Amino acid sequence: MSDPNSLAARYTRAMHRVHARISTMARPATGFTSMPEPRTIGLYARGKQLLAGNFLFAGHLVTAPETSIWDIGVPDEVFAQELHGFAWMDDLAAVGDAAARERAQLWLWRWIDRYGQARGPGWTPDLTGRRVIRWISHALFLLRARDAEQSDAFYRSLGQQTIFLSRRWHKTLPGLPRFEALTGLIYAGLALEGMERHVTPACKALERECRRQVDEQGGIPTRNPEELLEVFTLLTWAATALGEAGKPVSGGHMQAIERIAPTLRTLRHADGGLARFHGGGRGMEGRLDSALAESTVKTRQADGLAMGYARLSAGRTSVIVDASPPPLGDSSVNAHASTLAFELTSGRRPLIVNCGSGGSFGEDWRRAGRATPSHSTLSLDGLSSARLGDGARGWRDEQLVDAPREVPIQMSQAPDGLRFEGGHDGYVRTHGLTHARTLELTFDGRGMAGEDLLIALDDPAKRRFDKAMDAHALQGIPFDLRFHLHPEADAELDMGGAAVSVALKSGELWVFRHDTKLNLTLEPSVFLEKGRLKPRATKQVVLSGVAMEYATRIRWSVSKAHDSSMAIRDLNRDEMDLTT
Repeated sequence: MSDPNSLAARYTRAMHRVHARISTMARPATGFTSMPEPRTIGLYARGKQLLAGNFLFAGHLVTAPETSIWDIGVPDEVFAQELHGFAWMDDLAAVGDAAARERAQLWLWRWIDRYGQARGPGWTPDLTGRRVIRWISHALFLLRARDAEQSDAFYRSLGQQTIFLSRRWHKTLPGLPRFEALTGLIYAGLALEGMERHVTPACKALERECRRQVDEQGGIPTRNPEELLEVFTLLTWAATALGEAGKPVSGGHMQAIERIAPTLRTLRHADGGLARFHGGGRGMEGRLDSALAESTVKTRQADGLAMGYARLSAGRTSVIVDASPPPLGDSSVNAHASTLAFELTSGRRPLIVNCGSGGSFGEDWRRAGRATPSHSTLSLDGLSSARLGDGARGWRDEQLVDAPREVPIQMSQAPDGLRFEGGHDGYVRTHGLTHARTLELTFDGRGMAGEDLLIALDDPAKRRFDKAMDAHALQGIPFDLRFHLHPEADAELDMGGAAVSVALKSGELWVFRHDTKLNLTLEPSVFLEKGRLKPRATKQVVLSGVAMEYATRIRWSVSKAHDSSMAIRDLNRDEMDLTT
């Protein structure tokens, strides 16, 4: 990522505009070489909202019935980018009736009229790649009952955007933006008359990006599971399009798909959603299933880490743990201080979660969501395990700093289940204390025992601890152990305040207990979910205490109540209300 206000970034944007203007002077593409099949999946509910004039993008809702999408007030730059990327076309296509088609056609040709001559904010390689994929995927939907003049304008604009991509894809940021640009270029090169010459260079560039960006664990530098899914989806779309056109898929391209697929299976909870770490959400409904099916890769990740995450799974229960140092440098500007945090899902119901990414709710929520207290792990003395820059001097100050460097982990079998053991040194430099965590999930998935340890491991660490104790007048160093609950989990204090009972909508009852003298409270929390207007209120279980010695041990457990059934028919899933 580069500073959007730097001289280099401003120059790049200016050159995008210059090359866009040059591209629009061409008169390419008169039709498709073959009629493409739609690949992208939208949401019917979002499509109906668009038809009703409810424009929900980047956390903002603009209500403007009977108004063109290009005439509404745009609250911020991210909102505008989502408009010009045309991913909303998937949602209108999911509705698929005459009204949805007419609206999609009206808005597309108005974009051509208003922005097609290199105007507006949509002329960046990543947005152009995203837009081209949608136009081509939904061409049958869009071109129905259009006259020759409109069809010519459609093909001409697609050809001009393809030429722009061929000139500028290399100037977009590595990672997801570049994958979007190159996949769009491959799509257009295969589909449009006269554009085939762009396919081979784009395929070679895509292979290079796969080798650079996808590591041996099938992960990407940002460690964002949802972003990994988006990259995987683009790679499978490109591979399928090449295969259908009789073109070879490069070895590096296929190997990246084969490495990513088992990693995504590891990062998937029992309810089908992705673990919510480092700026990622659960993923668009149906996208992971579709991408895995299209990839035809059936393998699963071997025991160990997948993109730095550990997984415990038994019965109906899945537990996913952030078991590696957080991303650093440019890859960390959206990363979270979440080392050793975990999420637990039972069947189709999330139980323990992280708050998630607050990026769509403004900068304050974005920073709050990145801090350690927004995750289900331990925070010490009000600090995060990795500190966030204050952002005062631009984007580099938003990187994670003073992050854990050593995160040793071990996966093994416990006498009655599966065991995860890990630790991190994020508090050693400030307090001399290493945080170690052990999680043991029973073979039937009905319970998990946890132990958190704060320990000064050597003499220099003990001296730092003593210094920190002096700063607290020898009253101990405060810590909080947090377990954020999903909003649909109904929690209340039980057993005279010694436990917390958590009822899920499936009918399961889980009980949180601890065997220490710590203070147990049930406090307010938030669930930061993409696609909603505001954070959702929820609760968190908090164990609070002070570290008085060189070693402090906290034992706790969460388990199903004895009267919870082994097998539950949990078929009711509420439709997400996107405007709440």
